[in-house]
Amino acid sequence: MARILPRLKGAPALLGPGDDAALISAPDGKFVITVDTLVENQDFRLRWPSGFESSGFDVGWKSAAQNLSDVNAMGAFATSAVISLTLPHETPASWVEDLADGFSAAVRDLGASHCAIAGGDLGRGSELSITAAVTGSLATEKPVLRSGARLGDVVAVTGVLGVAAAGLSLLESQVSHLEWTEAERVLVFGQRCPAPPLAAGPEAARAGATAMMDISDGLIKDGRRMAIASGVDIDFNTQTMVKDLHRLAPASERLKRNPMDWVLGGGEDHGLLATFPSAENLPKGFRVVGTVKKSAGGINGPLVLLDGKQTQSPQGFDHFDG
Repeated sequence: MARILPRLKGAPALLGPGDDAALISAPDGKFVITVDTLVENQDFRLRWPSGFESSGFDVGWKSAAQNLSDVNAMGAFATSAVISLTLPHETPASWVEDLADGFSAAVRDLGASHCAIAGGDLGRGSELSITAAVTGSLATEKPVLRSGARLGDVVAVTGVLGVAAAGLSLLESQVSHLEWTEAERVLVFGQRCPAPPLAAGPEAARAGATAMMDISDGLIKDGRRMAIASGVDIDFNTQTMVKDLHRLAPASERLKRNPMDWVLGGGEDHGLLATFPSAENLPKGFRVVGTVKKSAGGINGPLVLLDGKQTQSPQGFDHFDG
């Protein structure tokens, strides 16, 4: 750890690495906390079917981004992070240093200026994994939950849709990474180093968002989670997603895939899905993509609709599928 901890840089902690535990302030007496794990060959690969090789920097960045996004989705800003690494014996120290650099770069470049990297742990195991826990401080008195969507609310998103999923499809394809166009490399970069809009969560909370969550497993699957938690139906208007489809055209044309599948079912862009009382005065970066409707009830409970019609399948990522 003596080689790794100095590379993990963020805002100052009251007491950072060096003792058995860190000391973090909680200005209003409460804080939010999240934890997430990336496991080799489940959440990332060191070498992809396309021949592309993931760097430690990519994995570190992604770990930071997904945790910072979860705090963002509660209407909070990150205040601290702790990291635990499990590494096979043959893992090069330089790869781990690169991972630390990637985590620190994400904290810095994504704008998490209040986040201290307070410490961590390093262990040996049969598979490579990185677990990070991040705490946060609320921007308003109460967090924004996924259970607050109300009849008549507008549904809005911020951030990109489908980019990470398109990038993943390119990485998993048999098309050599040496053949990718610059536009395709941009999509792959979105999978490797997603850029959650970290200012958007606190801004949405201050603007009166009634419900909010991170889009990590796909618009349909996460929308369904919000619908169930709130006891409502959520109706997405696919006509609002035309620009998203255009952005994905390079990959969809090469791979002969329907880009709407990536927009609706692709996660890991880590934008925000939120509901607001009206479309007026939405926070900067948010755009309306649907409406909240009264739940039709029935055997399936609250639903996600597309253009007023029930979706045919639960698109999106699930850790325990397959």
